[in-house]
Amino acid sequence: MHLPLYVENRDVNQAQELMSEYGQEAGLEAAERAEKSRNIGNHISFARWRQIERLIIMLSNETPSGTVH
Repeated sequence: MHLPLYVENRDVNQAQELMSEYGQEAGLEAAERAEKSRNIGNHISFARWRQIERLIIMLSNETPSGTVH
């Protein structure tokens, strides 16, 4: 799994909103938004939505990933 490299507060808020609204389908919604951005040539928005998708996956996972101290 690819963890988000850099996430802004607004991205965390957006991930939480998608998770509240779409439940288990939140990651798919973020992926669809990323594809729409890519299709119109907006590479910055595409990258942001991909990061949000990864964040949603990470937040949805019940087991910790990465280093645990």
